[in-house]
Amino acid sequence: MSDFTTILNKDTFSRKDIIDLLNASPEDRTRLFARSAEIKTEYVGNVVYFRGLIEFSNICEKDCFYCGIRKSNRKTQRYNLTDDEVLSAARFAWENNYGSVVLQGGELESPAFTGRIEKLVKGIKALSEDKLGITLSIGEQSPDVYKRWFDAGAHRYLLRIESSNRELYYKIHPHDNTHSFENRMQALYDLRNAGYQLGTGVMIGLPFQTTGDLADDLLFMKELDIDMCGMGPYIEHADTPLWQFREQLLPLEERFDLALKMIAILRIMMKKINIASATALQAIDPIGREKALKIGANIIMPNITPGAYRNDYKLYENKPCMDEEAADCRNCLEARIHMSGNKIGFNEWGDSLHFKEKDKPA
Repeated sequence: MSDFTTILNKDTFSRKDIIDLLNASPEDRTRLFARSAEIKTEYVGNVVYFRGLIEFSNICEKDCFYCGIRKSNRKTQRYNLTDDEVLSAARFAWENNYGSVVLQGGELESPAFTGRIEKLVKGIKALSEDKLGITLSIGEQSPDVYKRWFDAGAHRYLLRIESSNRELYYKIHPHDNTHSFENRMQALYDLRNAGYQLGTGVMIGLPFQTTGDLADDLLFMKELDIDMCGMGPYIEHADTPLWQFREQLLPLEERFDLALKMIAILRIMMKKINIASATALQAIDPIGREKALKIGANIIMPNITPGAYRNDYKLYENKPCMDEEAADCRNCLEARIHMSGNKIGFNEWGDSLHFKEKDKPA
């Protein structure tokens, strides 16, 4: 039995094991993907759950060095959907049997913002007769705010850390009170305490990042005992400070390969969590999201933001599906998912099995 096979058959991976898996040769990569696909089928099945993505605003108080909607980017056309536009998008999701929506926007903190999100969550619950699940992805907030939104009806929250390495974190964020590594970490525990299904994620292929950093990221997610993960390849944006380091980056194809390996390894490590197939994968490979679904991912997020605004929520270059409307996106994804050998879990929240089983007696 080869060393690689020995690693794949382990119940628990060490840091060195994960680094070896990330450095897998093309032949070993095939075996890694076969193993993760087998585990996905056994533990979560070949069902993909939709999360209708509503990118409701690109107004942001953060100034992250990698992000196209960072506060200091004066070239971005700012927008903020009206409440009616947000609710109309949610109604589309409900009427098309999506099961869940994601409210995603720039990071803001204010009483007015808190009240608006609370109102929107309650509005989505009302229009869908409480049938739409709601994920929020709107950054760091106080514990009280997280609890208000949970009590209003949101039950999943995605807060990506981007890197669990404090030193690397500050190479991709300003080092100030607005971008505190410690605050980011604390917010994850606050979300858990508020009752949410907890999601986080990282960017893969960042400048200055090593395979050791990525191994640590996976071990961090395992230790945190997350319920869902959204991670994908880093793709540079011309109007950001990290653009100057583009010559140091791995080729896009290698970042894509690393992202698939990260998804596969995490599926093996955390068998029953939800793993999203990131849109950034399709920005590199036309069937990138389908490849992720085959080897471990089980969540996909059709963009249901009104088409007129899509190009302005541009976190990175070459973001796909910018010229589509919500109905186009659905039809395209349905065909792609069936081609990947999966089926769609219509009218289902698709909550994390990992989360559901946490409180069950052993």
